[in-house]
Amino acid sequence: MEEQKYQPEEQYDEIDIMELLRKLLKDRKFILRWCAVAAVAGLVIGFSIPKEFTVTSKLAPEIVDRRSSSLSSLASMAGINLGGMSTSDAVSPDLYPEIVSSAPFVIDLFSVPVQFMHKKDTVRTDVYGYYKEYTRAPWWGYVLQAPMRAIGWGMSLVRGKPEKIEGYESVNPVALTTEQAAIAKAIRNSISVVVDKKTMVITVTVAAQNPRVALKLSEVLIDRLQSYVTDYRTGKSRKDVVYYEKIYSEAKADYFDAQQRYARYVDSNQMLVRQSVKTEQERLKNEMDLSYQIYNSAAQQLQVAKAKVQLETPVFTVLNPPTLPLRASKPSKLKTLVAFIFLGAVCSGVWVLWGRDWTARFKKEESEEETSGE
Repeated sequence: MEEQKYQPEEQYDEIDIMELLRKLLKDRKFILRWCAVAAVAGLVIGFSIPKEFTVTSKLAPEIVDRRSSSLSSLASMAGINLGGMSTSDAVSPDLYPEIVSSAPFVIDLFSVPVQFMHKKDTVRTDVYGYYKEYTRAPWWGYVLQAPMRAIGWGMSLVRGKPEKIEGYESVNPVALTTEQAAIAKAIRNSISVVVDKKTMVITVTVAAQNPRVALKLSEVLIDRLQSYVTDYRTGKSRKDVVYYEKIYSEAKADYFDAQQRYARYVDSNQMLVRQSVKTEQERLKNEMDLSYQIYNSAAQQLQVAKAKVQLETPVFTVLNPPTLPLRASKPSKLKTLVAFIFLGAVCSGVWVLWGRDWTARFKKEESEEETSGE
């Protein structure tokens, strides 16, 4: 009895699925027409998006142990204790993405010289000029920006033309012009730094519409990131070197002066045996010995400071150097075409299965309400 009870439900489900398939097959021409329209739209979109070339490189930062045995031995000779010195980096690799996206770092890329081919001509300009004159956006970008440009043009007629600032010669990082902010945003969107927290491998990605510009930006980005981290990490140590060089020079001068005074006094009084002469000679010798100790200590401290700078200078191993891309990474016209055809098939299928019936039911209800109202 139970088998007979559940059998109609299974038959109903099967008939329902077959009914949906019959609907789709019945209106297959409608679905195919919409797939063709979607394919044309996909081709238009795919060919309208500018080509983009991507350069990817990988770096491995050095893990620094500041309490090395050589530096500790030098420091102990100079009377400096390195036991409490931290072994962690001042700039963690996790901060590298924030560094490259910061306004000062991006603005510093404005002046990078680039050279590339444009319409069979060799163009020599900088990154700012490239993004301003030699990059293009899809046609719908200009359509969407047209109303805002019209509003801006109308406002300029009312308020008068403001002083036009071109280029980046007078750039102010905290008060960029509209043009400078747009180019800075474009550069920021084209560069990416990702740090693998497990392996600490740094992946640097640069995208541009010209492959040679992408390669140049990638090389400069890696070089300036290394320089930034080096300057930040060794800044305090380099100041210490300057300070100890000053102390060393003064101690050296004082020691040589004391040595000369002692030598001159001994030469001029070597035939005298009075006690006052011996006392003055001993005083001058003590001054010379004290100056030598200070001079020797300053020399050791200077060596420790220089060794500290060398130790704190980071070393990056380039695992995958930047190379000139031969093919565009975006857009994928085939993927765009397949996605639009799939979207057209899904939308038309939903319309055939449910949308058409729902619309007809909605119109019928509206007509019945109008008839009953009359």
